[in-house]
Amino acid sequence: MPELAHATTRLALLGGDRAVPRDSPGGTWPLVTPADERAVLRVLREGPLNAASPGEPEVGGLERTWAQATGTRHCVAVASGTAALHLALRGCGIGPGDEVIVPALTMNATAHAVCAAGATPVFADVEPDTYTLDPRSASAVCGPRTAALLPVHLHGLPADMRALDELAGRRGIPVVEDAAQAHGAQVDGRRVGALGKAGCFSLHPHKNLPSCGEGGLITTDDDSLHEQLVRLRNFGELEPTGARSYIAHRAALNARITPMAAAFTRSQLARFDDYARRREPGIRRFLNRLAQLPGLRVPQVPAGRTHAWHILRLMPEPEAFGLGPEHRCALRAALHRILRAEGVPVSRYQVAPLAAQPAFRPPGTSLTDAADQVDALLPVTVAVVDGSLCLQRRHLDPAAGPLLQSYADAFEKVWQHLDLVRRMAASRPAPGWREALRQG
Repeated sequence: MPELAHATTRLALLGGDRAVPRDSPGGTWPLVTPADERAVLRVLREGPLNAASPGEPEVGGLERTWAQATGTRHCVAVASGTAALHLALRGCGIGPGDEVIVPALTMNATAHAVCAAGATPVFADVEPDTYTLDPRSASAVCGPRTAALLPVHLHGLPADMRALDELAGRRGIPVVEDAAQAHGAQVDGRRVGALGKAGCFSLHPHKNLPSCGEGGLITTDDDSLHEQLVRLRNFGELEPTGARSYIAHRAALNARITPMAAAFTRSQLARFDDYARRREPGIRRFLNRLAQLPGLRVPQVPAGRTHAWHILRLMPEPEAFGLGPEHRCALRAALHRILRAEGVPVSRYQVAPLAAQPAFRPPGTSLTDAADQVDALLPVTVAVVDGSLCLQRRHLDPAAGPLLQSYADAFEKVWQHLDLVRRMAASRPAPGWREALRQG
């Protein structure tokens, strides 16, 4: 452990001063500029206010710009990231009787989109170093009804697309990328969204590329899929070129993005690459300092991939604290309490594996039975859910470098009190994911 810049001090939890001053600048996201405000006002004053209006410029402008940014032929803007996943699956022909392989560690929207398409999500484990879909686990759960792979580029790191593409190729099925958290991330110089049959992005205000409400983007090089996506977002109608016909060519709902949301995102997109470039050094310095702390695993980036750093997941290792695996939840809870007292806004991202959640359990399956299966089949997901902590949003501010350094100060301060952390974790059991489901 490196020599610390300050002497051992009392923890804030025990009455000491916070390591992160309450008035620390930075950490605001999204950053709304006058240019963003003007873009929205332009739509309000000039219209049209509805994306189905012929000649509406904002949605098409956003689509062309994002297709160019991802290196794809087409982009279709829709109402949300969840809608993007749903429409992409339906456009690929996924429906009742099909199964789609989904990682057990992801936001529940990934699995909801599969269900909304009429298919069944089948959950595979994630890799311990990347938290993305494990190709070996995905291969093990493939069956005769497997119709697609739905890898998630979780937290901004692309999944192992080489291995997943190989698996999909052997089975003759498409890969649909859930890139909701990974705008701009790359694999071998190609941006996510251009690595599968379709790529799906979220424009939620907390994402690296935000809207002023909800929104989503679907990218593809497939001309036929693009045509289907345009219909699916607008009641199955053809793209309007004049007066709207209201003739439905296939069953579909309304998944249109609003012109105001599109205009806001177009304005943000003008600064997107600059923001990513400016935030990278501060995040790297922060993680490099934390990597020196014994027993704390920081995000890893395999060769050939880049990270968009949407969420920073940190994994304390109980063994390094002189604790057993049974103390994983308690160690996470102790560090959560101590670090938040120091002013570090650590949180949990996902509190239970998707496979055990009521919406995705086979009908009639009890929590106990589902939990036993999850523990046996998804051990990495279970360990990550129960044992890790995350930092969200504040580091997306490209000026957050100094704030992240104060967070690193807090971690180093806490690591001077490992005996207290160990005693707290050993003496106070903490609820795990099973308890979270019972309480939820």
